[in-house]
Amino acid sequence: MIVFDDVHFSYNEREVLSGVSFSAGFHEKVAVLGGSGEGKTTILRLILGLIRPDKGRIIIDGDDITRKEEGELRDARMKFSIVFQEGALFDSLNVKENVAFCLREYTGMSEEEIDARVRDILSTVGVESALEFMPEELSGGMHRRVSLARSLALSTPKMFLYDEPTSGLDPLNAENICRLISDLSEEGKGFIIVTHKIRDAIKVAERFIFLKDGRLLFEGNRQELLQADIPEIAAFVKEVCYNVPPDK
Repeated sequence: MIVFDDVHFSYNEREVLSGVSFSAGFHEKVAVLGGSGEGKTTILRLILGLIRPDKGRIIIDGDDITRKEEGELRDARMKFSIVFQEGALFDSLNVKENVAFCLREYTGMSEEEIDARVRDILSTVGVESALEFMPEELSGGMHRRVSLARSLALSTPKMFLYDEPTSGLDPLNAENICRLISDLSEEGKGFIIVTHKIRDAIKVAERFIFLKDGRLLFEGNRQELLQADIPEIAAFVKEVCYNVPPDK
């Protein structure tokens, strides 16, 4: 379980999170919503210990990571697979070598084992045919899939973290990424998806958190979100202009 307990965080003198508290089980499908600059990605970085809160506690699987040093964070980080919006593939390496990079650096696997592992992961995310492609040859959707494949290479995570996974994608590729997110969570593994695209969030998530002015303005399920009598949320959900299926 992830626990945020009265978390505050500022960039320079601008407070981004102000007393945010919530918890999420590793099996849950959670969307963190809000406008630009509302601290959505900051939450993912705090979960991984990439930054520290100014105040409050962050507990991962019963372990308080709030003041841990860099060398003490590996066990907590290995519980997650994260795909940041930028993807950050190595431009000079093809798809196969991008996914294989960490396997060569951090494992004692043979080249035959690495090759088999890379092909298996690329097949899982549906881009095995792009094995020899360079990053500049990939479409936006394929780039996101390869980024996800690379994040999966070293571990089998308890939970996935997605930072704006469909941002900048056309509707078809966005739909494909949403389907992949759902498929990867079928075995009881949950996710936290950070996004400002509420249509995509509604397709995949079951629980929603809405941030406004650094605070947690709303927390609830899909129907509660769509029916929320809160002006900021009502304006946000106007993007949803089709019939949303009821919760299962």
